[in-house]
Amino acid sequence: MNLPFFTIVIPTYRRPKLLAACLESLTRLDYPRPCFEVVVVDDGSETPLGDIVSPFHAHLNLVFIERPHAGPASARNYGAAVAKGQYLAFIDDDCTPAGNWLQVLSTRFSDSPDCAIVGRAINALEKNSYSSASQMIVDYFYRCFNGDPSNAQFLTSNNLAVPSRLFHSIGGFDASFRLAAAEDRDICDRWLHHGYKIIYVPEALVYHAHALTCCSFWKQHFNYGRGAFSFHRRRAQRRRGVIRAESPWFYCNLLFDNRSGAQGGSAVLFALLRAVSQIANTAGFCWEAVQRR
Repeated sequence: MNLPFFTIVIPTYRRPKLLAACLESLTRLDYPRPCFEVVVVDDGSETPLGDIVSPFHAHLNLVFIERPHAGPASARNYGAAVAKGQYLAFIDDDCTPAGNWLQVLSTRFSDSPDCAIVGRAINALEKNSYSSASQMIVDYFYRCFNGDPSNAQFLTSNNLAVPSRLFHSIGGFDASFRLAAAEDRDICDRWLHHGYKIIYVPEALVYHAHALTCCSFWKQHFNYGRGAFSFHRRRAQRRRGVIRAESPWFYCNLLFDNRSGAQGGSAVLFALLRAVSQIANTAGFCWEAVQRR
């Protein structure tokens, strides 16, 4: 059986320890070494990452690129531009894939070679309430928009694989999204707008270790709101319409969603954090709207 060649693209910025853990996990992938390469794009970290990356050259077919800071969307495009893979597999520096990650992607691409595949991310920091709440929100979006896995409508860029030629044909990520916010929603919308399909494959697993505090949780969701305004504006321009957000019921159901099974005080805490996230999101959306005008 001829296995497809993958390029794993990792944008990284100021997180050397997490990057090392990510690269270490890639050495344990159950996929032939000649059938994948890894492209790490340092998006302008102040501290050089050469010493972090160097030991992995002996274990991985690894390309390391340093460039000025321009945001994760631009960094992913830069990595994709030098990629040799038939398929691009995007993962973030704070994620570690399951050992069979590429094997699962390979199997699904054999049946659906022209589709994008989005996998599932699992919070690796269960004791961090902010990280758990943030992942619960993403999981809610997946349930709402990917109920039919063969016709998924939502993706995140920390576990995404696409055919290289189709990625380039739609222009890759929109590099004007300089924050880690909504650039994945934008490429999802453009992918579907071009008539291509997305498949949700939950067995393609990565473990997400994004440690959050009260302040960083607020900042994350404030930036999501900023990104959401830019996304909806671009979407309206593409479709020659007005900016349309999801319905109030969508967000109301999010506040009371408890699929995680949390009980008692934990359930109340997570409900509160989801409410805080939506306040921050709305504040970021409004702030960006004012700035643009």
